[in-house]
Amino acid sequence: MSNSADDDAGPSGMRKGLTSYGDAGFSLFLRKAFIKGAGYTDAALARPVIAIADTGSDYNPCHGNAPQLIEAVKRGVMLAGGLPMAFPTISVHESFAAPTSMFLRNLMAMDTEEMIRAQPMDAVVLIGGCDKTVPAQLMGAASANIPAIQLITGSMLTGSHRGERVGACTDCRRYWGQFRAGEIDADEVADVNHQLVASVGTCSVMGTASTMACIAEALGMTVPGGASPPAVTADRIRIAELTGAQAVQMARDRLTIDKILTPAAFENAMRVLLAIGGSTNGIVHLAAIAGRMGLAIDLSALDRMGRETPVLLDLKPSGAHYMEDFHAAGGMATLLRELKPLLRLEAMTVTGRTLGEEIDRAGPGFPQTVVRPITDPIYPQGGIAVLSGNLAPGGAIIKQSAADPALMEHEGRAVVFQNLEDLAHRIDRDDLDVGADDVLVLKNIGPKGAPGMPEAGYIPIPRKLARAGVKDIMRISDGRMSGTAFGTIVLHVTPESAIGGPLAWVQDGDRIRLSVKNREITLRVSDEVLAQRAIDHPVVEPTAERGYRKLYLQSVLQADQGVDFDFLQAPHPLGKVPRC
Repeated sequence: MSNSADDDAGPSGMRKGLTSYGDAGFSLFLRKAFIKGAGYTDAALARPVIAIADTGSDYNPCHGNAPQLIEAVKRGVMLAGGLPMAFPTISVHESFAAPTSMFLRNLMAMDTEEMIRAQPMDAVVLIGGCDKTVPAQLMGAASANIPAIQLITGSMLTGSHRGERVGACTDCRRYWGQFRAGEIDADEVADVNHQLVASVGTCSVMGTASTMACIAEALGMTVPGGASPPAVTADRIRIAELTGAQAVQMARDRLTIDKILTPAAFENAMRVLLAIGGSTNGIVHLAAIAGRMGLAIDLSALDRMGRETPVLLDLKPSGAHYMEDFHAAGGMATLLRELKPLLRLEAMTVTGRTLGEEIDRAGPGFPQTVVRPITDPIYPQGGIAVLSGNLAPGGAIIKQSAADPALMEHEGRAVVFQNLEDLAHRIDRDDLDVGADDVLVLKNIGPKGAPGMPEAGYIPIPRKLARAGVKDIMRISDGRMSGTAFGTIVLHVTPESAIGGPLAWVQDGDRIRLSVKNREITLRVSDEVLAQRAIDHPVVEPTAERGYRKLYLQSVLQADQGVDFDFLQAPHPLGKVPRC
């Protein structure tokens, strides 16, 4: 029971985090007795313990390859001299979580953090993929602050519908829009439903899952090349093996996550988010992860970065390709090579080398057409623009690379929906008073309003307009939009309407002005009128009587702070990022 294997940095392996029995020696004795019941030898138990967070679930087809990944990670760990120990956590899938997966992201982050703290491990491999799982894992690991490395489950393969290549979920929305407009019938929409998801894995376009995969690599949290291999490929399995081996080295080097999630790393991630035409959700998740490190995302600085960072990645919904095409084009190495002059190359990665060193090690690249040269982008500015104005004192965002250029400078009459129920009841009515130049406004879908800030900001085009051939209309909400969606849609309006933000007082017929060029979203109603409306119709913030919902509504922050819980942020703020 000697402690000689441990150095001044503290205990390691099975000696870490001993259960409290009042006798440390007995605690270790009992722990080893029980684990030996599973057939482990003293030689195995003396190795560095590498934990593997298993997020596989029958409800989560995005993580359907988790058993294969765990097997490959274990192989990598053992080849490198470590002891792999898999453990389960919550698994959250975008389409199988009510009211929304975002509502459960913080619960998954808490689960991840507390299980890392509770169990003996020298490093942890985080297996995640579906939208909220990667940010939840990075949030939890950031707070636990041990050596941690992210393993992405990988994207699905594309399918084929009547000779056309299709993939989730931009094509899901496109075909559903055609069905709503009467352009295709029920038989065809049923046929395409069979082809949109051709294998296990995450969405094959630049939705939130693909965005977070790219961001994780940009942060330095994956092995090089870890973002792009599809889920069912040998490349993905090899990445898993390399991840296991690298986790052992991180444990030996005590390369804790705070050495990687630095201001420079977050600046790189923000730059990549802009250059890939990434999901607007990426801003919320980056803010939450940064908040765990005591950092705040500076949205105005992000917008300044966006003016000098073009969209280079030609993927749906901003472009034409899919994630498997990005992988064939060299993946993140190809993108980072183009972005190199704009990156903080000194940022550390999980390999123990800097991002600049990893870009150089990746070599010169090869001819391809998926990642554009920085001199010939698919969009001249970053995919996301940050807006401000009297309708959004705390800011709002728009995915300008996926919007209709004709609506980027637009003023229209507000058509207001009070909540999701109101939207569902009236959006398809023939007597809805709406025209193509109007502005659809949806309230009460923010962090507290729904609750959970659902991806309902992609308000459907009213059926009578869709049937008339309208393909886009200006839309505004305090909610989110899937990264797979497209359109002229203003999101994350802060403060949200449910806590008395100005959005709460918008009425039918009000004039709203959008100017992406000037980064403004303006409600053309005087402050005096808004103040009187607030008196006449006071907001009552939502509450709950018990359980996680009560905790959520009591503690959740606004979109600009990542929709994290206030008590989970780092206790000592360290400033804003980027520091420019």
